[in-house]
Amino acid sequence: MENLPKKYVPSAIEKKWTGFWSHQPFAPDPLSHKPKFCIVLPPPNVTGSLHLGHTLNATIIDAIARYKRMTGYETLLQPGTDHAGIITQVQVEKALAEEGLTKLDLGRSGFLERVWQWREKHGGTILKQLTRLGVSADWSRTKFTMDEHLSKAVRRQFVQLFHDSLIFRGSRIVNWDPVSQTVLSNLEVNRVTKELKLYYLVYQGQCGDGIEIATVRPETIFADVAVAVHPDDKRHQHLQGSFVRIPLTDRWIPVIADSEVDPAFGTGALKVTPASDELDFEIGQRHGLDMPVILDNDSKLVSHLVPVKYRGMDRFCARDAVASDLAHNGALVREVPHVLSLGISHRTGAVIEPVLSEQWFVDARKLADGVIAGMEKNELTFYPGRYAKTYRDWLENLKPWCISRQLWWGHEIPAWYDENGAVIVPPASDPQLDPTDNPAVFDANLTKDPDVFDTWFSSNLWPFSTLGWPDREDPYYQAFYPTNVLITGYDILYLWVARMAMAGYHLTGRAPFQDVVLHGLVLDKDGQKMSKSRGNGIDPVSIINESGADALRFAMAYSSTGGQDIRWDGRRVEMGRNFNNKLWNAARYILSRTGTAGGAKSDESRALPDRWIASRLQSVIEKANDAYNGYELGVVVRDLYGFAWSEYCDWYLESAKLYVKNPVTDRVCRQVFMSMLGLLHPIMPFITSELHEALGDHQQIALSDWPALRRDAVDPIAEAEFGFIQSVVSLVRNLKAEADVAFSSIADVSITGADSGTARKHVRLFEHLGKCTLRNATDGFSLSGAVAGAEISLRLDNIIDSGEWLQRQRKRLDKLTSFEKRLHLRLANSRFLEKATDAVVEEHKRRLAETRKLKRKVEELISKRAY
Repeated sequence: MENLPKKYVPSAIEKKWTGFWSHQPFAPDPLSHKPKFCIVLPPPNVTGSLHLGHTLNATIIDAIARYKRMTGYETLLQPGTDHAGIITQVQVEKALAEEGLTKLDLGRSGFLERVWQWREKHGGTILKQLTRLGVSADWSRTKFTMDEHLSKAVRRQFVQLFHDSLIFRGSRIVNWDPVSQTVLSNLEVNRVTKELKLYYLVYQGQCGDGIEIATVRPETIFADVAVAVHPDDKRHQHLQGSFVRIPLTDRWIPVIADSEVDPAFGTGALKVTPASDELDFEIGQRHGLDMPVILDNDSKLVSHLVPVKYRGMDRFCARDAVASDLAHNGALVREVPHVLSLGISHRTGAVIEPVLSEQWFVDARKLADGVIAGMEKNELTFYPGRYAKTYRDWLENLKPWCISRQLWWGHEIPAWYDENGAVIVPPASDPQLDPTDNPAVFDANLTKDPDVFDTWFSSNLWPFSTLGWPDREDPYYQAFYPTNVLITGYDILYLWVARMAMAGYHLTGRAPFQDVVLHGLVLDKDGQKMSKSRGNGIDPVSIINESGADALRFAMAYSSTGGQDIRWDGRRVEMGRNFNNKLWNAARYILSRTGTAGGAKSDESRALPDRWIASRLQSVIEKANDAYNGYELGVVVRDLYGFAWSEYCDWYLESAKLYVKNPVTDRVCRQVFMSMLGLLHPIMPFITSELHEALGDHQQIALSDWPALRRDAVDPIAEAEFGFIQSVVSLVRNLKAEADVAFSSIADVSITGADSGTARKHVRLFEHLGKCTLRNATDGFSLSGAVAGAEISLRLDNIIDSGEWLQRQRKRLDKLTSFEKRLHLRLANSRFLEKATDAVVEEHKRRLAETRKLKRKVEELISKRAY
């Protein structure tokens, strides 16, 4: 044990192995003849830091990569970071504000210089944290979405899609953040439930017969162009084709019929404001209606359509003012509370404004056809499989995807406009061409599009741009594309996974990955999604500092099941830490027996425990293989935890103490432990590496072979016989516990029944494990019980003092009776039941039932002895 300290200290071994792995042992050879495996690490924000969602995702990804590497695959785990357009720009602008500056003070080039400086200062934080977590990526290949090559790939994508008529510039409803002054994707919009007001307004008709509508946004009435009703709604059929007047104005608008109107909402009549709502926009398109815009980029009311008194007002101030005036002139009939799902900017906290805006869009519906065709050929497999249908349904109902952002930080859109407003895009044959450098071919007075691409428009290339695309001759592209699996949270299935699939099929002709593994989200103990704004986030680095990366990875893997959300439970980390201690102490015991030699190589005369543990190992290996290949890390870690803790450490190592200085047992003891380390390594890489080395194998376990499945080691007879020994020994332990005597007390035991011969056949093992002597134990004071194939009688006279024991049991009974009474009174207390949660009440009921059950057992024991 000289080379293995007595105490397991995670920080020491993690520092050592992180240093070893920094020398790039995980850099693959694209020209090797091994089968290839590639998985990309979803690029975290360049200025971000590790959170529990990253930790879960990285743990699963790294475990699969390590497993594949050990099973003989040339494995590439491709890392990198995303430039995170909005959040990075917002952070830099905040830093400038502290200096009393704005981006306008610096100008575009000066501001971008500041952003690059910010990136250099903060950009490597999360990658360093991922190395602390033990992620076995090829860090020499770390990519950044704004790298020159990746930027060229983004430009190539835009130019190709434009010339394929899949990109267009037009006006549609988008999410507008009035604080960051840009369009947002749906992923950057949080939905919160909030109680607002529903305002019921009367629009007067030409002949005095008006129509009542309901709206949550009375300030937008000045942009109304129609009132729509369902064609089958008899309440409003007589008004179809007539005109009504917008309150507070002299404008008259038509009443039209549209089947998309919901008759059940409000009064069944919908004010149509095409520039402020997606449904209204679609109705406006169908009916050829005008689409006036009355809000500026700051969400203030403008336009000649707005009465002068409201012009320049913020949207919410205008809402109150308009509502007040509507009430004053009699157009506001009533106000009622109304619960609404409100869009909030994830970056700035501002309320999102749906606005009609001219932007660049991708025809996502046409792009989706390639993905749908691939799914019909079973080229994409989803884990869990339930996501396949919802994914397919979503693809069939896509709308244009807005790809332009009003930012300075990001990939600039390679589009120019001539003096007549015509769009100029580089030719497909030369996507990197700058038209302003070719005045002989293009108009000399070109204006560059000021916008940049949505971040997702660059990250959708991640599985292949990081491998060299569009250079199809790149050895990494040829060797590792398509990638094998994409692992990420289900919350970005549509926003990122779908876009990668669409880009992959259209630009490379192949699916960018074969499998899609979607895991759940990490929630707090109350079931809420963790976030900084809620203040319920947990810093994974602090957990690593306190308990170690392996304990954190264990907790993440243990909780990961079938794509379900994970309610965070810190006790899993403690469970992982205790498991590490168990493995550490087991390794020290093995070293005390065998050193690093490992014992004899002969299989002759193996004892029952040796045959049993070797056979059980084969089942564990087979199950681990199935679970790793099915991306079920929760199954892997729970099975291995049970095998290592209970079967190997508790049962086998205790049995092995019977065979001290037995070279065969020494060898089995070491070999099974080494195999167990191999199975656990993908999940707990640090401690398994350290123990593997300490036991005498100087090849890094990460680069060694996966434990082989040996069918010849399967021994059903040994498993049956040892399983029987386990059953009767467990019964002996339970009987001693029932009798309230120490397990170490050697008791006389008798055994009868059809399988009792097995205990006699392995009498030394039975007596050793059961701390008992096998003989006739039916006379005197005894307890009995049964298992399948045997009955046990445990004599107590020779291990207890009758009087002292009876006194102890009566005290025990008094305590149980007192505790039962307290629990009963609490559950009968109406105030307690009103204040306590359901979980607390159920816990009290459970404890009461257990107390009563134990009380009955003690009463039976006393009655047996007090004869």
